[in-house]
Amino acid sequence: MSSHSHVAEIRHAIDNVTLVCQDPHNTVNFRGFWSGKNPLDSSTSLLLVQLSVITFVSTFVNLWLRQIGQPSVVSNIFSGILFGPSALGHFKQLTETLFPLEGIVVLETLATWGLTYFLFSIGVKIDAGSMIRPQRKCMVIGSSLFFCTLLLPQGLTFLLIRLVPKMDTTLQNALPFISATQAISSSVVVGSLLTELKLLNTDIGRTAVSTALFCDVIGIIMSAFAIPMSDRKNKGTIIPWLAVIQAAALVLSIIYICRPFMMWMRNRAEEKNVVRESHLFIIFVLVLVFGFLSEISSQHYLMGPLVFGFVVPSGPPLGSAVVARVDTLATGLFYPTYLAVTGLKTNIFTIDFRSCMVLGAIFFFASCVKVGTVMLAACYYEQTLREAFVLGLILNAKGITELVMYNIWKQTKLLSDQEFALAVVMVVAATACLTPLIKSLYDPSQQFSATKRSTIQHLKRETEFRIMACIHSQENVPTVVNILEASNATEESPVAVIALILVELVGRSTPVLVAHHPGDTIQSSIGSSTSKSNQIIKALGRYTECNEGRTTLQPFTSISHYQTMHDDIMRLAFEKRAHIVILPFHKTYAIDGDIGSVNRAQQSLNLSILERAPCSVGILIDRGILGGSMSVLTSQYIYHVAVIFLGGVDDAEALAYGSRMASHPNVDLTVARFLLFGEENCRERKRDTDLLEEYRRAHVGNERFVVVEEVVKDGAKLSSVIGSMVDCFDLMLVGMHHQDTPLLSGLGEWSECPELGIIGDMLASPDFRCSLSVLVLQQQRIAGKPISRTAKPVDEEPLIRDVPYEQVRSSWAIRVNEGNRG
Repeated sequence: MSSHSHVAEIRHAIDNVTLVCQDPHNTVNFRGFWSGKNPLDSSTSLLLVQLSVITFVSTFVNLWLRQIGQPSVVSNIFSGILFGPSALGHFKQLTETLFPLEGIVVLETLATWGLTYFLFSIGVKIDAGSMIRPQRKCMVIGSSLFFCTLLLPQGLTFLLIRLVPKMDTTLQNALPFISATQAISSSVVVGSLLTELKLLNTDIGRTAVSTALFCDVIGIIMSAFAIPMSDRKNKGTIIPWLAVIQAAALVLSIIYICRPFMMWMRNRAEEKNVVRESHLFIIFVLVLVFGFLSEISSQHYLMGPLVFGFVVPSGPPLGSAVVARVDTLATGLFYPTYLAVTGLKTNIFTIDFRSCMVLGAIFFFASCVKVGTVMLAACYYEQTLREAFVLGLILNAKGITELVMYNIWKQTKLLSDQEFALAVVMVVAATACLTPLIKSLYDPSQQFSATKRSTIQHLKRETEFRIMACIHSQENVPTVVNILEASNATEESPVAVIALILVELVGRSTPVLVAHHPGDTIQSSIGSSTSKSNQIIKALGRYTECNEGRTTLQPFTSISHYQTMHDDIMRLAFEKRAHIVILPFHKTYAIDGDIGSVNRAQQSLNLSILERAPCSVGILIDRGILGGSMSVLTSQYIYHVAVIFLGGVDDAEALAYGSRMASHPNVDLTVARFLLFGEENCRERKRDTDLLEEYRRAHVGNERFVVVEEVVKDGAKLSSVIGSMVDCFDLMLVGMHHQDTPLLSGLGEWSECPELGIIGDMLASPDFRCSLSVLVLQQQRIAGKPISRTAKPVDEEPLIRDVPYEQVRSSWAIRVNEGNRG
């Protein structure tokens, strides 16, 4: 071989390669400020500063862009671009100090290593069963959009290559691969977008995630072929096929060897009720092992950890323990760092106008094809045109999956700096445009907007009373059962109970809404749960058994994030036409009466339901644990209920519910009406008097229905009288909002829980050392406004017709004390 040819081969080998020379005597650690050296000369100090700066800037940019509706992926990439050659990178001193070439190598290595655990965590959260057993609708939509978006843009790509004159050779080679990535609809990207938009629990959200999961299966298979084929170092035709076979063997070994081992770990954790640290250590080491095996299989090192994540059982106990250890660091630090490093490598000044137009045309055409294909398939399955269009936009989301592919191809020299910058900019532009467009086109709360009355006050006689009871824990069950029993199910007016067990989504990415059938348990329905959840269904089943023929039970389980759990609650309430939704209070009480625990996420959930519920809402302040939770199901026990009545639509709802309870043979009801001294002739008092008269006519002869009127001068007297009542009753019904009255002035200044109203917040205070449970009621709002109050509590007719006025007992004032309890 001649010396000239040898030199030519060397030049070809180092073409487009950046050589970084490092001082072998440079220390990894900085030996202190007083050593006289620059702390950034130390690789450790430099890395810590880089991570801190990237995290701080990404957080700041994310807070800024969130105000205009942009997701985190846009802000993180934009933060990297700020430090890259497209912006601050033009300042040579800043670049050489903060992001020198040798520092970028270390930072990128750490970011890609962290991305391994990020994608492994994503794999753990995904329910592998939904990938291998997708719904027929999702299969049709997924396969249609994948292959149509793969083939049609490829046709446009080859057409542009032939028609556009003087196209760059690197662009010609890269276009088919970039065009192929348009077929990707990753569940990681789609799920992240839906989480930020709070659409994960909607029908469209569930369909989008399921479709994306099916596309993941196709995409992983296609990537296993594409990565070896795209490696330009492999000149032969046999080597890529051997790499594909080797990768298939790796995947099969993970499925058939590791999966049984992971199931054994999960079973041991369920038996011992704890996940052993040694098991978690083994799992984390296996992540690195499978990353290495993927590399030697000519695949990207991320494939093995992702597939391994699929075989780890999602949810508690094992999956949630793994995610709890990894998720915060991987999602909060390594994922933003990887996106920022991608932005650092993006130089928009390498882009020429012609290349931008060519790639932009392919991106736009592929997006139109994907949206059109999804709309055709979705409309075939009777989806509305608007929802089908929104579904197509969601499945057009781009993010980490595409960026990983572009980084791989940049490393293999398939993409030059120009094509890489173009592809990254297109991903950012597409995501930035899609997010606000989806928000403007689809508001899930509108589909649950009620246009008809669905309240207790306006419930007609001989009509089924539908109660939706939301239960967080087993401790809520006794009080909920007492309220259900006190609701007085009869053959003429039966009670339909829609029980929704609320479980926070941990260790999974896909929310689940399960409808249980007779004889089912949560364990058999969703594969992993606790015995406590099964006890809830059994306890409610005992209530229906005691009221056979007068009650029905429809149990459901919602496994979701608190931020989106309200969608499941409102959907069920709307579809089941519930008259009231009963929610647990976000505070629990210890045995001594103090506050035991506080769940702020649950409080936000309650506020979301109050704002948009399609029916009346009750928030249950449960102190049953303090009084022993006596059961109304036993005929020997009298359940004492009180209604606080100051006036207003919510108080009218509380009065209507109390009136229904008063018909139960084991319930006595006291209506405590508070009157302001000196306002005997006001219009509101007369209207409230007429309303009370109607209910008293309905309960003529019922000695368990008592009206107590108390004239008070100010809020202090009101608070004092209510305080004297708390030890006399088991349950108190209170309206959330009341009509304007001087009695409440000053009482709301120290309110801690606005969702309870003034009186409800006062009764929830631990200062009341009592066993009283409180149900705070808000009557249904239509279009955000209360229903106009009338003198009659039911539609078009009084509760009982032709009751002579003289038969009605007159009101009387009394001091309520402990001796009044029966």
